Amino acid sequence: MMEISRTLYLLMLTVSLLCTSPVQGQEENELWYKAPAKEWTGALPVGNGRMGAMVFGDPGRERIQFNEESVWAGSRIDNNNPQALKQLPAVRQALFRGEYTKAWELSDQYLLGTPPRIRSYQTLGDVLIRYHWDEAPADYRRSLILDKGISKTEYKAGGISFQQEVYASAPHDVIVIQLSADKAFSADVSLVREKDVDQYRHQDGTAWFEGRIRDEDSPLMGPGGKHMRFCSAMRVLACDGKVVSFADEGSSGLRISEARHVTLVLTAATDYNFDQLDTDASIRPFEVCNSILGKVQGIDPSVLRSEHESDHRHLFDRVKFRLGNGDEDRLSTDERVAAVRSGKQDNGLITLYFQYARYLLMASSRKPGKLPANLQGVWNDLYTAKWNSDFHTNINLQMNYWPAEVANLPETTEPLSDFLTRLTAPGSRTAKAMYGTEGWTLHHLTDVFGRTGVADGVWGLSPMAGPWMTFPLFRHYEFTLDRHYLEQTAYPVMKGSVQFVLGFLVESPEGYLVTNPSHSPENAFFVPGTDKKEKTYLCYAATIDTQIIHGLFSNFIKAATVLNRDAELAEKLKATLKRLPPMKVGANGTLQEWIHDYEEAEPGHRHISHLLGLYPLSLITKDTPALFEAAKKTIERRMAHSTWHVGWSSAWIINFYARLYDGKKAGDQVQKLLQQSTLGNLFNTIPPFQIDGNMGGAAGIAEMLLQSHNDEIHILPALPASWKEGSITGLKARGNCTVDIKWQNGMPVSLSVYSPEERVCRVRYRQQAKEVRLEKGNNVFSMKELAFEAER
Repeated sequence: MMEISRTLYLLMLTVSLLCTSPVQGQEENELWYKAPAKEWTGALPVGNGRMGAMVFGDPGRERIQFNEESVWAGSRIDNNNPQALKQLPAVRQALFRGEYTKAWELSDQYLLGTPPRIRSYQTLGDVLIRYHWDEAPADYRRSLILDKGISKTEYKAGGISFQQEVYASAPHDVIVIQLSADKAFSADVSLVREKDVDQYRHQDGTAWFEGRIRDEDSPLMGPGGKHMRFCSAMRVLACDGKVVSFADEGSSGLRISEARHVTLVLTAATDYNFDQLDTDASIRPFEVCNSILGKVQGIDPSVLRSEHESDHRHLFDRVKFRLGNGDEDRLSTDERVAAVRSGKQDNGLITLYFQYARYLLMASSRKPGKLPANLQGVWNDLYTAKWNSDFHTNINLQMNYWPAEVANLPETTEPLSDFLTRLTAPGSRTAKAMYGTEGWTLHHLTDVFGRTGVADGVWGLSPMAGPWMTFPLFRHYEFTLDRHYLEQTAYPVMKGSVQFVLGFLVESPEGYLVTNPSHSPENAFFVPGTDKKEKTYLCYAATIDTQIIHGLFSNFIKAATVLNRDAELAEKLKATLKRLPPMKVGANGTLQEWIHDYEEAEPGHRHISHLLGLYPLSLITKDTPALFEAAKKTIERRMAHSTWHVGWSSAWIINFYARLYDGKKAGDQVQKLLQQSTLGNLFNTIPPFQIDGNMGGAAGIAEMLLQSHNDEIHILPALPASWKEGSITGLKARGNCTVDIKWQNGMPVSLSVYSPEERVCRVRYRQQAKEVRLEKGNNVFSMKELAFEAER
């Protein structure tokens, strides 16, 4: 067959797709499109925790970009500034005296990490598939089936009906590419990476590339040299046609001909040792890849797919969510997003967004993976990503795991717990070298090599980031009641954090125990007395720091009580809590962000860190009415001074309004998140893509429907009027309860609570609460039984 030119082909394809009749309807959990992705942020993600891939769905030259979680530039470096401990007293004294410029200069010179910056998480490569069609495809459709974990591309070309399926198998640790047609077809499949490849290889239906990341010397990022080794391998698992493998200077691959059914498996490896947070010369990536492929060899493709789908559904199918009955699913997903941007309400898109976030968390944070989801989950197509696609620990990494428990995916927190456990070793060196304390901490970001010193700039001087990172660990216990996890995993990490905080606190001129140095993440205030000519990030006792300490100490006291340990330490924490500065309401009625009522340099700043006590903590509730009202005014002021907030910030505001029981404003923020910060493939964007907004948005939606932080099951606490009818099953409440809720006309009509044991539980709807006895197993209640009445 003659191969038509790329330009003419694309023109014919575009015309053909425009003339194709739209596909009516879609599966309940499906994203679908009428055309291939034009750019990376339009491709569809698959992942198994360790590897991820983005599928473009191009019938002419398909691109499947793929990642392996540990592919990072750089090397292990102890970046603790050796002058930090000696200069710390001078920094503290300057801040207590209000000498902010001096404190900044000292911190910049003596506390900033050496080197101050990290290198980036990287793409690993691409699978490129050149299909040999002699005419432009018709009846095109690509989709991502969330409940199956499969990306599918379907079309007709040259009288052939063709289907491509891509999925990432967790049980077998491979990415699977299945090609099927009703007549024989041919294709060239190439495995490529643009840089740092040492060798392309091929043999008997298998293609490889091997290489080593090369870094340039940089005073900001550290020494150059040859660092992490990597390998990727692709093998034909099954083919009813002919296969010839090849390799040249720029690729290796497989030439397929006269085939109707082909199954390819792709895997990857590096020499990264997770336990050591470092590369390890004893690990041979080439051998690891061959071992993985060897274990898959001989498995029937139908069995491979069935085992993947069963494993995937075991997690995904736990939660079902519906909001009314609309006909928007007749539109493709990108068309639905566009309609919402123009002002349309699409409740089906909200449920799809929620389930998509669950899907992304499953795909980027679970075994066989070992690392937690980074700023982009596990997906990145660049060698130097925005913000290095790192682990940002001043809101982003925490937000990634907000939906994990309530959305019934507790397994996804395991990589985070394991990572934090390993970070305590370098974190203890940071605590000792910089602050002279016991325990451990880290600052506002880290990488796979366990960097825990101060990074980027003085705004990265955030020693309470470590204590903040302990919250997901204790929350996992609250939801699961897994005592073994609490004892073996969470408690040691929390105790080390407690030890650090106790050693870090100092007495302020007011007589409080305070953090110093301190700052409210990435936000600045005008230095008093400079007529707004100077601003700074640094202070002592930023409000968020005090809230973090309250959260950490309270969680530890509860854990110590459960485990019957460290009673003396728990009493010391209770006494210390009494000496922390209180939260204050400022002159403008908002919650003070700092210990003094400073004026913000940016009143509409994206971080609203001082409301951490509202969510995810519960220090600010209706039982603290002055703070509750101040929290409302804080949000109003932030939003009044900003026309929009970045995705993760909008997502946080959803959670705030849910905790304020304001369904209308929470619903408005969900709509805003979809309108302003959601791409056609439902990725959250700032821009660029960051996964935290997806996770925070899903957590906020769940928080609008169920809350359990006040020792009660609170149903529909912030239900918007636009969510008039709906149901959700499988949400989790603290105490290891599984909750199903159905509502009509904005009122709950049934409630089901599965309890692992007999207990008494308080159930709340709006202002009404009732004590109920839960039997072991499923407990179904009508609203009549609970005596909840409509409130007008």
